[in-house]
Amino acid sequence: MTFTFPQDALFLIAGPCVLESDDLNVRVGEHLARLAERVPGGIVYKASFDKANRSNAGAARGPGLDEGLAALDRVRRATGLPLLTDVHLPEQCAPAAEVVDVLQIPAFLCRQTDLLVAAGATGKPVNIKKGQWMHPEGMRGAVQKVLGARPTGNGEQGSGNRLRADPRSGVPSQQSPVAVTERGSFFGYGDLVVDMRGFARLRAACNAPVIFDGTHSVQRPGMGEGGASGGAREHIAALSRAAVAAGADGLFLETHPDPDHAPSDGPNMLHLSSLDALMTRVVELWQLCRR
Repeated sequence: MTFTFPQDALFLIAGPCVLESDDLNVRVGEHLARLAERVPGGIVYKASFDKANRSNAGAARGPGLDEGLAALDRVRRATGLPLLTDVHLPEQCAPAAEVVDVLQIPAFLCRQTDLLVAAGATGKPVNIKKGQWMHPEGMRGAVQKVLGARPTGNGEQGSGNRLRADPRSGVPSQQSPVAVTERGSFFGYGDLVVDMRGFARLRAACNAPVIFDGTHSVQRPGMGEGGASGGAREHIAALSRAAVAAGADGLFLETHPDPDHAPSDGPNMLHLSSLDALMTRVVELWQLCRR
């Protein structure tokens, strides 16, 4: 079954920041597969094959495209979960789309036309992260680039994949091939803030489901040891609850069984043992707010 972003049921994108050993990748995936039964819109497993935007040149980046896609395929066979991974270059999109169900555009690359068009041309769903410097309405162009490149039923590219909006609410009906993720905006140096008005503005501007990245939103860019990014994971739960109440359609949460020793983004990752309780609360909140 082809994955699309649900509009009518809370969903979760989760997994480790970067692919590690098969044991760890699958361990996280199996935990998510069990949790998926309690998440109405399901769970998509997320992990990156390359962290091409690390702060320091010597930082671990991951296994690379070929090894990473093979590792992701092993997670799918072990768990049955749909898969998502980042792409950083246009030429990565087609091979990644042969393995994963969703392509993700990193926040720093959300205006890169060639990358957006290449991702859209695969026909796979695309999650576009909002740049930390972008206002919500500025993301409309990114969504249009992806949708305009998606193949139509006759194999051509064009407007045949514009989202069909509900005329009463202006939002897509039920399912969507593209989503936009809020991940906080720069606030001075070394900090991010989340404007809860942004979820409604993003949905209105982009006519697409809106996801909240509860883990990168608590990142403190350049404020960790040695100039690496720091983070404040103690705020993940509160911000995630607030975002769901404010209208987010889905959550993005990087998670790890030992985040303090993870090779990437550890300070702002959620401990795997905390994920189930948080999702129970936000699912209840999502249902309450949409009655």
